[in-house]
Amino acid sequence: MNISRFRKIIEYSDSNKDDIESKVRKFYSLVGMSSDKEVLNILQIVRTFFLRRGYLVLEIPFADEEIGALCYKGDALGYIVLNTSLPKVNVNFAICHEIYHVYFQKGEFKPRVEFANDHYYEYEDEFAANLFAGMILMPETSFRLMYHKFKTDSKGNELDTMVRLMNYYEVPYMSVLIRCNELGLTESNSISEEFFNMDCETIREKFVELWLDYSILEATKKDDYAHLESIVNQFGREYIKDSYLNERTLKKVIRNMRILYSEIKGE
Repeated sequence: MNISRFRKIIEYSDSNKDDIESKVRKFYSLVGMSSDKEVLNILQIVRTFFLRRGYLVLEIPFADEEIGALCYKGDALGYIVLNTSLPKVNVNFAICHEIYHVYFQKGEFKPRVEFANDHYYEYEDEFAANLFAGMILMPETSFRLMYHKFKTDSKGNELDTMVRLMNYYEVPYMSVLIRCNELGLTESNSISEEFFNMDCETIREKFVELWLDYSILEATKKDDYAHLESIVNQFGREYIKDSYLNERTLKKVIRNMRILYSEIKGE
């Protein structure tokens, strides 16, 4: 990410902090949690949360690793499909990003492809969704405390501090850098250019050096499709029994699901 885009993100955060904080508090109220606590397993928390809104959350490994998530709303159910070909840290962030779009975005909902790259930040709705995600995954009180603890543990080394925070909150490196700046823990004009161009291999080496859990940097490849098909088949059989559906229609639904699944996986 270049410095000008980074500063644009921070400017947006400064101007819209209060509005997004109110939405974060509403989210915590809806899920029955305190807003000053870390969410240790965001997917576990939001599955039922999304279902109340009519969305199923699925994890499927995509062929295209530039896509972070797909979001689609049909006549009955909506689907949020997370790309498990990406590291766990990216999937965690994508989940929270989608919470904002589904629950808080103004205007008519439109199907979307979310990209897992720097362009993720270029539009106002994306700025807002990312600020929202950062606030949920890295709550201010906790984050300030852990920043100072990890900076002490790192003997003042900023990169080691960032990597320790990344591991602790299981979030992408750039989201940590942004959150530090949003909270005034660091300033963009005091961060050297190397911080904005940190490559995956360097970060991984730091994880190993600092005895951190580098598995969060790897793709889980978790695949919910077989479970989804079994559920559709189960309900389909019940509907056939009650004469709401016929065998031909159920087979067509399953066939179309398999075609779409194959396209997503690039098979």
